[in-house]
Amino acid sequence: MTVALEMKNITKEFPGVKALNQVNISVKKGEVHALCGENGAGKSTLMKVLSGLYPFGTYDGQIMINGEEKQFHKIRDAEEAGISIIYQELALVKSLSIGENLFLGNEPVSFGIINWERVFRDSEKWLQEVGLTGLNPEELTGNLGIGKQQQVEIAKALSKKAQILILDEPTAALTEQEVDILLDILREFKKRGVTCIYISHKLNEVLAVADTVTILRDGLTIATHPIDELTEDKIIALMVGRELKERYPRREAHSGDVVMKVSNYSVQNPFVPGKKVVDNVSFEVRKGEILGIAGLMGAGRTELIMSIFGAYEGQSKGAVEIDGKLVKIKNTEHAIKHGLALVSEDRKRFGLVLGMDIKSNVTLASLFKISPMGVIDENREIASGDQYIKSLRIKANSVETIVGTLSGGNQQKVVLGKWLMTTPKILILDEPTRGIDVGAKFEIYNIMNDLMEQGVAIIMISSELPELLGMSHRIIVISEGKLTGEFSAKEATQENIIAAATGGNKG
Repeated sequence: MTVALEMKNITKEFPGVKALNQVNISVKKGEVHALCGENGAGKSTLMKVLSGLYPFGTYDGQIMINGEEKQFHKIRDAEEAGISIIYQELALVKSLSIGENLFLGNEPVSFGIINWERVFRDSEKWLQEVGLTGLNPEELTGNLGIGKQQQVEIAKALSKKAQILILDEPTAALTEQEVDILLDILREFKKRGVTCIYISHKLNEVLAVADTVTILRDGLTIATHPIDELTEDKIIALMVGRELKERYPRREAHSGDVVMKVSNYSVQNPFVPGKKVVDNVSFEVRKGEILGIAGLMGAGRTELIMSIFGAYEGQSKGAVEIDGKLVKIKNTEHAIKHGLALVSEDRKRFGLVLGMDIKSNVTLASLFKISPMGVIDENREIASGDQYIKSLRIKANSVETIVGTLSGGNQQKVVLGKWLMTTPKILILDEPTRGIDVGAKFEIYNIMNDLMEQGVAIIMISSELPELLGMSHRIIVISEGKLTGEFSAKEATQENIIAAATGGNKG
């Protein structure tokens, strides 16, 4: 098999940081080559070098495509060499049609006028290439689900004649069915000779689709192995530099009194009058335990906890008791005063202000604690930021590091720090380890354990069943807005949770 891509001795430095140090990777034509490593290992930086986002001259080393050295000064140069990258945050314009997105910046023109007939005709061909037969290319892209939008992104890359397709965390927001479709598309591409570089923290996907795996750690190439020489445990050991003997370090529950009781709780769909997204759900959570909430995407899990936390005012019915007292939570401020904290599933949109520094983000929900006489005390703000950098082991140069420059795992720790500063009784974690690596996950789990032992009640929503089974003391299951199962840690299995999530079991 011929070599499609070689990156030789790639070194990339930022002020005070060597992000890549003499990195080497060799990718064969027509293979799926996985790139694994913890957040901050250098994977995305390496791909930004390859895709021309970091132009020639800003790094040292060589890029060879089909044996010929290339120097990319801009993204278009890389695209013309057959390289296309698809990021986790999709780059589609949702207010444009599918066809307009496919040819955006590359429109076919006749006598200075865009040939729309050709745009939509050719769009149908590229959509068929990724299994979207029958989809109208004139439909608005924003009407599609995330899975189909991902397929449109891939079709767009193919329309640019991509021969090396880079996918950076492509399945972070996809359902299991959508993941299967994507992996099947990659297998089909492999048969056609398209080369794929696949970056993912989901090692089961890597093992299912990759031919070869290269592992990076701290900006260094650690190893490259054919997939049949690897297991999840071997990949993890190479990624973190040590064996993680326990992936899910659940500790014994320190269950105390019921701290929150939710009774007959329903939530109206804020966008569809008369439709319930949560329907008559009741549950309770105790001090010093981790309660898991399972369910398929769209089941109503996030709407349930967002509503309890003060969203969708006027759309909910039912009773919420905290420490035995009935409470009315109308907004986020009320929720915080009653001892609730919510780490949202979308940390970049709802959890952080990416352009602000660590200390400003950490103190954002607790300004009253550092603002005597209504004015922020900068020394207290710095001390608070320092406290959580140390206690949560956030990797950053200082409290003034801009949060947007941190890795995903460290961003998640900043969000946790923000909410821990409110000293919550009940900590709600919605997809707490989405998009972060196994080493950072392990640290998040241990933070959860420490909080649990301090008597904090933790509610965890997760789409990763092994995580729910590994960390929860009890699990409730939501299906189509209804509570369809409740299991102790001993009773819970993947089979009975999936059965309850799909309506096949009522607990």
